[in-house]
Amino acid sequence: MATKKDNLPLTLDQENDSTGTITYANEVIAIIAGVAANEVEGVAGMCSGGGITEVFGRNKNITKGVKVELGTEEAAVDIYLIVEYGTPIQTCAGAVQENVRKSIESMTGLHVVRVDVHVQGVSFEKEQKVALEGLESLTALGEQKAEEVPAKPAKPVRVEFEGEPTPAEEHEPTAVDLEMEAEKVDQEE
Repeated sequence: MATKKDNLPLTLDQENDSTGTITYANEVIAIIAGVAANEVEGVAGMCSGGGITEVFGRNKNITKGVKVELGTEEAAVDIYLIVEYGTPIQTCAGAVQENVRKSIESMTGLHVVRVDVHVQGVSFEKEQKVALEGLESLTALGEQKAEEVPAKPAKPVRVEFEGEPTPAEEHEPTAVDLEMEAEKVDQEE
């Protein structure tokens, strides 16, 4: 990280303009570089050069993880970042280098001699978030399906036709049933 001594303003003389000078503090270049690095897809966050123990998300102190060295007309940048799991690291790091270089050169006119990307770790937060969202959607779908099932099943409706046995006649005959049947036969005779 830049120390107070390193954060002294840089004065650039304008070649064709004699109206004055333009001065950039290291912090300005670090902010431009930090924002440009975080714009790249696959960057989970920035961290200090000390390692993965100090991880910062995209909207935290944007200059954490950025070290700037300024010359008279050029700049060199070191970026320390965390990459999202599943992102091709070399592709992501190359995109960070290009975006940081373009941003600094277009905004300041400084020539960027190098952008060194130091990948300090891999973040699983996005993967875990996607898995959690999938689980939540399955749970919600299950709850929705449960709401569609009626609380009590409807009783079956029985339609009787002539000659079809009634529910009372469908059970096994008991001794009482046999006696009643015998009485009916006696009465009919």
